[in-house]
Amino acid sequence: MQLYCNPASPFARKVRVSAFELGLTERIELLNITQSPVNPHRELRAHNPLGKIPALITDAGETLYDSPVICEYLDALAGANRLFPAPGPARWTALRRQALADGMADAAVLVRYEQTARPATLQWQDWIEGQFLKIRTALDALEKEDLDTPFDIGAISVACALGYLDLRFPAERWRETRPRIGAWHAAASERPSLTATRPA
Repeated sequence: MQLYCNPASPFARKVRVSAFELGLTERIELLNITQSPVNPHRELRAHNPLGKIPALITDAGETLYDSPVICEYLDALAGANRLFPAPGPARWTALRRQALADGMADAAVLVRYEQTARPATLQWQDWIEGQFLKIRTALDALEKEDLDTPFDIGAISVACALGYLDLRFPAERWRETRPRIGAWHAAASERPSLTATRPA
């Protein structure tokens, strides 16, 4: 299998962490690319018409995107219900946490693009603050969660989203007012799957 990715992408990292947790890392060739909305990657777009990473080319030659679909595919490939619980309360919690974390990561990526790809004179501060509001309210919601549960797709998604905030927005200092999720992330970050995929 081949995975179009970038080490800094929280969504690509989520796939790589999942693959590591499932013992599938050696079966995936990483195709590290650089792109942005204003600098698309032609080869990637031939596989994913949205031009987004991650995108996984399976052994059968089919392309899967994006991270929720790829991670569930890998879970099924490894035997099913290892990262995605069987239908029931645990599954809905895991999927809800994945959606919350992915929304937070998406808002952070959009801010990153606004601040780096758009000329400074055209940047819209109110829009940036609107994205940060999503991030902060998501963090507040996570502070109320009990994440000391199996390291499933929900926990993986949260860990990768928080890691992206640390990478791109250290000035946010989100731990200062959210000690519970900060302590959880510090412990989770020591897992081999997260240390092996930590972006520089």
